[in-house]
Amino acid sequence: MKTRLFAPLFFCVLVFACSNQSTNKNSHSPNELDEEKTPQKQNNTFFSDAKTIHVFVALCDNKFQGIVPVPQKIGNGQDPDNNLYWGCAFGVRSYFKKSTDWKFLESRTFNSEKLERIIFKHTTKNYYLVADAYNGKFIKQTTVDFLNSSCGKIKDTLKIGKTTIGIEGNADLLAYVGHDGLMDFEIKDTFENTDNIKRNTIILACYSKNYFSQHLMQANINPLVWSTHLMSPEAYTLHDALTGYIKGETNAEIRTRAAKAYAKYQKCSEKAAKNLLVTGW
Repeated sequence: MKTRLFAPLFFCVLVFACSNQSTNKNSHSPNELDEEKTPQKQNNTFFSDAKTIHVFVALCDNKFQGIVPVPQKIGNGQDPDNNLYWGCAFGVRSYFKKSTDWKFLESRTFNSEKLERIIFKHTTKNYYLVADAYNGKFIKQTTVDFLNSSCGKIKDTLKIGKTTIGIEGNADLLAYVGHDGLMDFEIKDTFENTDNIKRNTIILACYSKNYFSQHLMQANINPLVWSTHLMSPEAYTLHDALTGYIKGETNAEIRTRAAKAYAKYQKCSEKAAKNLLVTGW
């Protein structure tokens, strides 16, 4: 599982998993999937020379998500170390730790809902990356937190040594990685932007443009990359898209980087990857 040869196999399993989204819609009790928090609005604007990318990762979960199960070891949403989207070779934590572009700073543990937070700093630019691994049981809360951050409803800061950076709605780019839980549950909240700040987003989940766009129409976002079909949301796509973002490239150039990475690891054509990964509205 530490080699590239497994990526196409995982993709086949994940595509099959996403195709089962609607059949399990009502298979979990309300206290498992419907625990939405009321956001605390913060109208204060945070300024810093350091830029932040905040990544929300819903850990792959055979039990609490509407997917056809992946292998048990990598589909335990309460075990980040072995999870497909976190601790595996192409998971966010493992992949970025191996990157020469990012320096790993620290890991922090939280609670039963948010299992781990990892923090990186870019090796040449004043950018920080904060990634949160959410217990797969709480994929709905992961989604709500991402949406509320994207529109600026929730904002926070994070102290790293003597440096304070913005997270959630104070981040410059928000990313979601994982199963598209909106296939399984409904969110009735609205996500209207109230501070006139346009935030960048990347959403790596199956059919993410179709399912997330209806919630983000009034959020004043700039969608850098999201998907039109079934996909494998592994970390190489996010990594290479962020490379273009940090270089100040256009949406189209960032999308091309993401598509090339996806084509390389999934062993598909670049044309197919570009049809899958799109930018803008």
